[in-house]
Amino acid sequence: NGKIKLSICLIMCLSSQVYADNSATTTLKEVDIVGGKNPESYTTNSLNTSTKLKLSLRDTPQMVSVFTKQKMDDLNISSYQELMSNIPGVTATQQDERLYPTSRGFSIDYYQFDGIPTYSIAMDGNNPDLSIFERVEVVKGANGLMTGAGNPALGLNFIRKHANSKEFKGNINLSGGSWDKYVAQADISTPLNNDGSIRARIVAKHENQNSYMDKYEKTTDVIYGAVDMDLTDSTYLSFSAGYENIKRDGVRWGGLPAFYADGSKTNFDRSKTVSSDWTYWDTKTVSFNGDFKQYFFDDMSFNLAYSHRKIYTDTNITYFSGSVDKSTGIGVGDISRYANHGLETEDNIDMYISAPFNMGGLDHEIIFGNMYTQHKTKYNDTSDWTITGLNSSVSNPEINFKSINIANTNLSPTLKTTPNKTKQTGTYLVGKFSLLEDLKLIAGVRLSNWEYESDDKVGNREFKNEVTPYVGLVYDINDNHSIYASYTSIFKPQERKNTNGNYLDPIEGKSYETGIKGEYFDGALNAALSIFRIEQDNVAEEIDGGFVIGTSDQAYEGKAGVVSKGFEISTSGKITDNLVLDFGIANFEAKSANGEKYNTTSSRTTANLFAKYKIDKFNIGAGLNYKSKIYTGTGDKKITQNAYTTVNTMIAYKVNKDLDLQLNIDNIFDKKYYAGIGSNSMVYGTPRNATISLEYRF
Repeated sequence: NGKIKLSICLIMCLSSQVYADNSATTTLKEVDIVGGKNPESYTTNSLNTSTKLKLSLRDTPQMVSVFTKQKMDDLNISSYQELMSNIPGVTATQQDERLYPTSRGFSIDYYQFDGIPTYSIAMDGNNPDLSIFERVEVVKGANGLMTGAGNPALGLNFIRKHANSKEFKGNINLSGGSWDKYVAQADISTPLNNDGSIRARIVAKHENQNSYMDKYEKTTDVIYGAVDMDLTDSTYLSFSAGYENIKRDGVRWGGLPAFYADGSKTNFDRSKTVSSDWTYWDTKTVSFNGDFKQYFFDDMSFNLAYSHRKIYTDTNITYFSGSVDKSTGIGVGDISRYANHGLETEDNIDMYISAPFNMGGLDHEIIFGNMYTQHKTKYNDTSDWTITGLNSSVSNPEINFKSINIANTNLSPTLKTTPNKTKQTGTYLVGKFSLLEDLKLIAGVRLSNWEYESDDKVGNREFKNEVTPYVGLVYDINDNHSIYASYTSIFKPQERKNTNGNYLDPIEGKSYETGIKGEYFDGALNAALSIFRIEQDNVAEEIDGGFVIGTSDQAYEGKAGVVSKGFEISTSGKITDNLVLDFGIANFEAKSANGEKYNTTSSRTTANLFAKYKIDKFNIGAGLNYKSKIYTGTGDKKITQNAYTTVNTMIAYKVNKDLDLQLNIDNIFDKKYYAGIGSNSMVYGTPRNATISLEYRF
């Protein structure tokens, strides 16, 4: 606490110096909301996901990358799940409509929208469309300074589109693809007054598609609007609202069985799923956002952001657990039905002061702020029904995998669940200090309070004054290269108790990283090499023969946890005016304290490569995604997906200055592989598919 008080005194003293040196009011020439370069860029001017400081990719002391709109368009990425499958170092394990991504061996369990942490992006099968976002920033390792609680895996920051244009312009995109996929999208910006100080932007999208999976159908509707206002020369205000409705019929719950009754591995057609026409898994998201920025005393600014989201979930699904007779196709085991109707709400506030200043002829910046996030499960009503072939009075439930048709039990979600909420507050202080012209120190600290509260009081717990430090050094070797070293951290609350009945303190995630970065062609091309080590401490471990006092509940104690170490290499951007390269390779090894491999369903080595070359009016691109072997289980029950590579291609033709035509073919060699594995969780990856799109700009 003494260090925090000292830091607050320091910022007050430095701010006073700034006040003395600068008496003029800043003119708000252009608020840097988008942060990108030209529209065809694969990089950005600055990335502030890890610290909120305006740092270039080269000056950020962690492995970072960015998915700009151009990159996502070239790679035919339009949804969150497609994005996760294209990030180097990420294993995106598919399980029905849900995705379980990992990085460096740890689950990715937090996200940011415009720099504000959120909990619910992928819960309950939500798969947000990316049409409302300008870009996505990626920071590897622990990112607790800006997010608070979570795993030391990876942070993503989704940057929303803003109304920045002072002239009327827009684009319309029409596309069609495999399995009757059709998309219509419009993105229009316009000034609302003569001088363009008030501007509006609207994005609308409708998507309808079938699938390589039998019975599966999906529709997505998105509407998003933003109004940005320059209230004065130094005051900026923005409001936005969004609505997304995803409807899916004929969906999976889990996946296919891994074994035949004789113990051999199954090998179904990729179109096969355990589902029926009556199943559905729908999500609807409504969001409201506000941003306020006030400049004063040169470049100092006061920033206030608020966001509110509601996520509705509605499901009626079925699941099979068992084995299959190879000759007859008959499966015997458990058949389950499940219905759910849920509502989650989030309210988030972020308030901070940014104070750039010059001292000793060098540039510095300090940010001091406070975050508040609250996630509520207002209701999550369910019903479930299972019949089993084991010790049951009913006949063994049979399912014919040659023609799956499971009866609809018409469940209604009548079982009321208990509302609960998770609340987190965080006060943070971070600065960039130029120790020398070529040496920068990025240092900060966050003080967090985390609380879970259920209406029935079960599981209620609170953790106060969790300290999360951040330290990084960046040294410029020359005009193009820097070396860096950093220590970042994060904490993860847990619900295990010790013998005294007290909850264990949160798990600590400590991330150590060092590397070298390059920036070329005025920032158009970025490259990096990093070496990292991540340690988890105070992980709950059972006490042999230990029980919570006065109960028969298992007691736990905190022990050393997983250690993950490895390296990453990345290169992204323009090499020449005609050649764009995007490349990343990541390797890690993660072991628990007893030396066993940890999370073996995460690929130890992943690589992503994409290159695009311009020839006259054509852009021709090709790339590959590589995932090393994963496995689960042991002995006769071991399930393995061997290493595999998928290849994607694109070709675009500029008809004229306003009209582009593009063809994408993904998995062009039709590689058959599993995107998710498990005893009853075998999920095939997407077969070869094509998309042709037409974009008109005005």
